[in-house]
Amino acid sequence: MADGQGVIKPVLRRSETGSYPRLSIANSDTSLRAAIFDVDGVLLASPHERAWREALTGFADPIFFTTAIYQKQVAGKPRLAGARAALRALGVADVERQAPLYAARKQERLEQLIQLGPIVAFPDALRLVQAISALGWKMAVASSSMNANSMLQLVRLANDKPLLGLFNANLCGQTFQHGKPDPAIFLAAAAELAIEPIHCLVIEDAPAGIRAAHAGNMTALGIARSNDEATLAVAGADLVVDSLDDVDLAALAAGRCSRRFG
Repeated sequence: MADGQGVIKPVLRRSETGSYPRLSIANSDTSLRAAIFDVDGVLLASPHERAWREALTGFADPIFFTTAIYQKQVAGKPRLAGARAALRALGVADVERQAPLYAARKQERLEQLIQLGPIVAFPDALRLVQAISALGWKMAVASSSMNANSMLQLVRLANDKPLLGLFNANLCGQTFQHGKPDPAIFLAAAAELAIEPIHCLVIEDAPAGIRAAHAGNMTALGIARSNDEATLAVAGADLVVDSLDDVDLAALAAGRCSRRFG
């Protein structure tokens, strides 16, 4: 639901402790029948991490902006929240004043990198998207990045059809009252697909996204492209793989998410 300013508010409310309760399901049917994909790090090898690192000059030494800091502090979060988290993690003073400047510089650098191209889709992600589409599942893309749509529009399949054409809903770049790990974006995606959250599989590469999926009572599949299996597992991923080719398609067809063996 949107308020008068066009900001989409989450459906699930936090408790007084600040946590999100897992919903109790009266119906025992928890089979999966829809998929929600994050973009950066899941579908696309985008230059986000590089842009955040290179934009740090003048705020902190970019050499200390590691992939681990990016994944833990920045990935999956709205731009300003990511800027604040990164600067705090790096011990930068006066974060509230510096963060908007850092976020703006990162956006400028990212746009330059997108123009330089190319934007590459992960082959395993394309295979999984097409396999899930063949199952007849509904699918959505849901990224907090305001740049996700411009990057996705550059990606075409082997038959020259646009990747975005396979998705039934696109939540990328929409403004929500809270970013991940709040589940608002995923709950909105489920609503757009007209699928109950319990039947949705979320594919994420960031701890914040994994926590958001669970907060929305969805199954979370973590893709560890940065040797961060343990981090995604600690965040609560139901399954962690280092290649989406390791997902068992027969299990998905039966409404379950599990690892392929053999």
